[in-house]
Amino acid sequence: MDRVRQLECFVAVAEEGGFNAAARHLHLSPPSITRLVSALEERLGAQLFIRTTRHVTLTEAGQRLLVDAPRVLGELDAVEAAAAGEQTEPHGVLAVTAPVLFGHKFVAPILLDYLDANPKVTARTLFVDRVVNVVEEGLDVALRIGDLPDSSMKAIRVGTVRRLTVAAPSFLKQHGPIDQPGDLAGCRTIQASGLDDRQVWEFVAQGRRQTVTVRPAMRSNAITATLDAAKAGWGVTRAISYQVADALKTGELEEILHEHEDRQLPIHLMHAAGRLTAVKIRTFIDFAALELRKRAAELEAI
Repeated sequence: MDRVRQLECFVAVAEEGGFNAAARHLHLSPPSITRLVSALEERLGAQLFIRTTRHVTLTEAGQRLLVDAPRVLGELDAVEAAAAGEQTEPHGVLAVTAPVLFGHKFVAPILLDYLDANPKVTARTLFVDRVVNVVEEGLDVALRIGDLPDSSMKAIRVGTVRRLTVAAPSFLKQHGPIDQPGDLAGCRTIQASGLDDRQVWEFVAQGRRQTVTVRPAMRSNAITATLDAAKAGWGVTRAISYQVADALKTGELEEILHEHEDRQLPIHLMHAAGRLTAVKIRTFIDFAALELRKRAAELEAI
């Protein structure tokens, strides 16, 4: 029991930013917190915090322990609940990450529906166009688009989208038709630096894979900025189908080189692997997978 209490105190000090704040959070005295953390450090043979009169900072050993400690405590709670025969109901904070536009258009509405059905769950989202470390950033579920690297995380495929090359009708009228990937060499291009920041665009020409090196006249970490520039007739850009679906329908953008695109990008829901997965994560994954498969089928038709 002392080992668990030591770990709880360590996490509280790290998350609350100090021993006094941790004591208030756990309803213990500051000397008790200090004693338990010191005992943990002695048992591990490593200093976990650098203490000054004003600040408490994690050491490298403390940072490594903080990666796993909350998960271990959560699994212990789940074990005790199962042993007690509790009908576990989803509860707690659910932290979800996804690419920006996909998160806004699809994940957020699904998440709100899930919260309506599970009132004891609250949510936190991180919508960014970069691959984040789920464990280090304290996240529960990640939606990833593209091929997955080798990982210890569990992944559930929920559909595919595809990459498109697009331009505004005004740009094509001024520039002329773009029928072959090589025609891009004379085009002004726009690049979104996010999930795929490569300046080599891949196509298929006459059954063979072909690459075109581009030198973007504009690069932005915000996909909305690159799409707005493309809509204004400023240049050619590449995007994922869901990002330009509305603009294609309204005619603000046109797809070019369609016959040279064969790149299907898988969509996965991912969560950290473990013997026990919190009920909030299991139920959200099941709920989101069903809804995303419905929407992904629509996107594949673009």
